[in-house]
Amino acid sequence: MKRRIFLLSGFATVFLTACSNLKKRLQERASTGFKVDAGATRFGKHYSMKGVTLNILDLKISASDTGGDLAVFEQTGLTPKGGPPLHIHPNQDEWFYVVDGDYLFQVGNDRYTLKAGDTIFLPRNVQHAFVQLSEKGKMIVSYQPAGKMEHFFSVTDSWTTPPSKAEIAETFANHDMKVVGPPLAIN
Repeated sequence: MKRRIFLLSGFATVFLTACSNLKKRLQERASTGFKVDAGATRFGKHYSMKGVTLNILDLKISASDTGGDLAVFEQTGLTPKGGPPLHIHPNQDEWFYVVDGDYLFQVGNDRYTLKAGDTIFLPRNVQHAFVQLSEKGKMIVSYQPAGKMEHFFSVTDSWTTPPSKAEIAETFANHDMKVVGPPLAIN
């Protein structure tokens, strides 16, 4: 009898904790729809990736809108032949949609050339990177769940001098990513 009560109380505790977490996440979500105008950002801040690339990232849907489930950015590519180092997101899937320009992506050991209108999915725990092939480019990128990406772009925006490879790796690590290789090179 005591074992049964112990097991039931354990299950009840887990169930109530899960319900409490779900209620909290639902309360943190946007309760109304919203529009973000072309050229605008969700909260008025344009993030500039100083050091890794010179790209501009505009937040369109925030983690605070989705209870942490999703973040969406518009990335304006201003770094021809540039891109992030080969890295892994252990806890996030990424999705890119190319609006303008040409890009080369590596996902695992596979490489894909993307042009306007193309989409690519990057699953969590798979190494990936991209390089901008055209003079300018634009992509929509989403992170699911949102993780710490908004803060990551805020940190890279605050850099005043080019960071070292060690600083880049540390910043990635502080935002739940792992650098596993150099940026892609165009042959």
